[in-house]
Amino acid sequence: MSIKYIVTGGAGFIGSNIVKELNARGEDDILVVDSLGMGEKWKNLVGLRYEDYLDKNDLFTVIGDGLLNDVEAVYHLGACSATTEKDADYLAENNYGYTRALCETCLENGVRFVYASSAATYGDGNLGYSDADEDTPKYRPLNMYGYSKHMFDLWALKEGIADQIAGMKYFNVYGPGEAHKDDMRSVVHKSYFQILETGEVKLFKSHRPDYKDGEQVRDFVYVKDAVKETLWFGEHCETGGIFNCGTGTPRTWVDLVSAVFTAMGREPNISFIDMPEHLQGKYQYHTQADLKKLRDAGYSEQFTALEDGVADYVQNYLMAE
Repeated sequence: MSIKYIVTGGAGFIGSNIVKELNARGEDDILVVDSLGMGEKWKNLVGLRYEDYLDKNDLFTVIGDGLLNDVEAVYHLGACSATTEKDADYLAENNYGYTRALCETCLENGVRFVYASSAATYGDGNLGYSDADEDTPKYRPLNMYGYSKHMFDLWALKEGIADQIAGMKYFNVYGPGEAHKDDMRSVVHKSYFQILETGEVKLFKSHRPDYKDGEQVRDFVYVKDAVKETLWFGEHCETGGIFNCGTGTPRTWVDLVSAVFTAMGREPNISFIDMPEHLQGKYQYHTQADLKKLRDAGYSEQFTALEDGVADYVQNYLMAE
């Protein structure tokens, strides 16, 4: 078996889109690594071309058999991405320990390692969204998911290997392939089905005086753009570090939901509900990717405008299902 690329989390949201884009580029010597469980995630693999599938728990048992001999890049997208996950030990082992072991193995074998970090590492945003190495240690994530990602970023910097690998700090990614994510689906996906069922969308009220209801802002990035950036760093082995993956342009939740209504040919109908108490102290009111480091690294691709990305997703994927 000759493998050119390994994609962990390859049946997941961003991972399956990585495999899809590699296929579009004529590549199918791909090992998909994941844990399918009892859910619907397997559906993301339908129609994709890959050499083999492997359960994530079996990956390290076969690496020693020369699996990495011909591998050019490992795209490590596999992780527990539930921001509400309470099992801190599980998150530490799955998102930090597994990532560290895989990274060390790749470095030992001269294989490019690109991994998923997260904008959740930035915490409430009061300290900014700079991905500069000197700024990273100051951030304070609001939940254990964000901290588990932060743990690996800090380890890579402390060990002096961050410039030999590439980490993607994904902001609010939306797009096809996320249906299995349950409550972690994007608001685009949730809104589409709310509109079909009730004709309206319910958004959280603001619990801060400096933000009106629905005017909390996030950096929404289309998954196709996230994939482009991720693969670019897989190809440019001379460029390493931890980089933001967002548009750099924050938009409100009202903007996002209005774009869904427009894509469906409907007038916006939005109401507001109280935010659950357990989220109020852990909610990000503003996220915005600082793109200076990314642009300085030579990445010049432009990001899809919110309205265009939502229209493509809704009309060419959700409405086509």
